[in-house]
Amino acid sequence: MTEARKVSLVLADVDGTLVTKEKLLTERAIRAVRQLRERGIRFAITSGRPPRGMAMVIEPLAISEPIAGFNGGLFVKPNLSIIEAKTLPRDVAEQTVEMLKEAGVDVWVYSGEDWLVPNAEGPHVAREKWTVKFDPKVTDDFGKALDSAVKIVGVSDDEALLKRVEADVQKALGDHASAARSQPYYLDVTHPKANKGGVVDSLVEMLGIPADEIMTLGDQPNDVSMFNKSGVSVAMGQASDEVKQKATFVTDTSEEEGFAKAIERHVLGEK
Repeated sequence: MTEARKVSLVLADVDGTLVTKEKLLTERAIRAVRQLRERGIRFAITSGRPPRGMAMVIEPLAISEPIAGFNGGLFVKPNLSIIEAKTLPRDVAEQTVEMLKEAGVDVWVYSGEDWLVPNAEGPHVAREKWTVKFDPKVTDDFGKALDSAVKIVGVSDDEALLKRVEADVQKALGDHASAARSQPYYLDVTHPKANKGGVVDSLVEMLGIPADEIMTLGDQPNDVSMFNKSGVSVAMGQASDEVKQKATFVTDTSEEEGFAKAIERHVLGEK
């Protein structure tokens, strides 16, 4: 390793970190995770995706640790059975939907097993469907789904607008919810303890591993909270300068095997 640090667990974001922008898991990434296990180092994943949207990486990576979907809103076992769920209070969910609609961004709601969208042809719906490998339900009325909403997403290709909406939602909801962009075009709103930093806290409790023995890797603003909780952190090469400044190390982009290179260099001690 670059520095004398003990790493007992590596926690990786999925999109833009573990997989490429085409959502592919490379052979080098698979090999890096296998080498971690050969060293007795555990490996876990977290994402804004629903847990079943991460199913395609569980088998090739032989994941045995708890999986944190919805930025920690839902922890599942590798067989996708639920360990723990954190849902938004109904009034907070309603306020979030109202704010996002007023801001002029599309709204998605994830509730139970359902992904609800207002328009099947809306921005990024097709891409998300391809990514998570299941179809949304189309509805203009979120109704009872807001009783058990795990994540609400504001969707817009206007990055400046979504950044302003992020700040507005954070201010309005305060400590009643966690709001952070998981992609330049996605604003994720979840339970206040359902964030990437909370994922680190939960894994510390579940696995009995000290936070300072955890390495985290990510590329988006919502990954910074887990950087802040872990002993060592790595920002991907395509991350913004703001995100990079919060990390211990910066690796190459997801298209340049940045994940595998970070594991090889900072954990396995390879040149």
